[in-house]
Amino acid sequence: MVLTFTANRGIYHSLIVDIRIVPDYAALSQEAARLIALAIRQNPGLVLGLAAGNTPLGAYHELVRLHREEHLDFSRTVFFNLDEYSDVEQSHIQKFHDFLQLNLVQQINIRRTNVHFLKYPTGDAEGYCDAFEREIRQSGGIDLQILGIGINGHIAFNEPGSAIDSRTRIVTLEAGGAPASPKTAVTMGVATILESHRILLLASGPQKAGVLAKALEGPVTPKTPASALQQHHDVVVIADKESATDLQRLKRAG
Repeated sequence: MVLTFTANRGIYHSLIVDIRIVPDYAALSQEAARLIALAIRQNPGLVLGLAAGNTPLGAYHELVRLHREEHLDFSRTVFFNLDEYSDVEQSHIQKFHDFLQLNLVQQINIRRTNVHFLKYPTGDAEGYCDAFEREIRQSGGIDLQILGIGINGHIAFNEPGSAIDSRTRIVTLEAGGAPASPKTAVTMGVATILESHRILLLASGPQKAGVLAKALEGPVTPKTPASALQQHHDVVVIADKESATDLQRLKRAG
């Protein structure tokens, strides 16, 4: 990879992946929201793929602020979410649907008919997942997909071992969560994610340093599902300094 470094902005670029190193989580959230807002202003009908979780939360709060204070208009924007747990009523885990509704959807002017959230199917799972894929295609494909990265290298709920050609499906989650955590989920597949026109990967904290380096600089392998992003033509990575410490390009740049 050819790498350049812009010292005054603290942003690294490669010809394959655009990697932006920012000082901390607050800066990560602001930079991510800035890119998302720019994409919406350039294309008001943007199809945006949403990830749940702590990493994108700050960006969503910033988008809400931009809507309220700077009139960022979501009225034509379309949302799809990445994944959802199975039955969580008996556990402490919050549904991703509820997380995204509370932290973004209910606070902006998006049309409810433009919100397409995965639900864990109770009937024909294969038919439901196929229908969700059709909804994405009928919307013109996802223009900008937001992703986090798990400490085991997962993207969405594509756990290690997920095939690069996988589609939206029911998956079994890796053990290691709390006893009440759901054991299954529905998720976009790796191939579904890679069909997005642009991907925005967010990483924060020292616990993500090793896996981020594997994903961006290691071999492309199902053992690290996020490594498949190396095969995409337009990926922007925003990482805070703590999550970027193991990147060899950062070490070489000094």
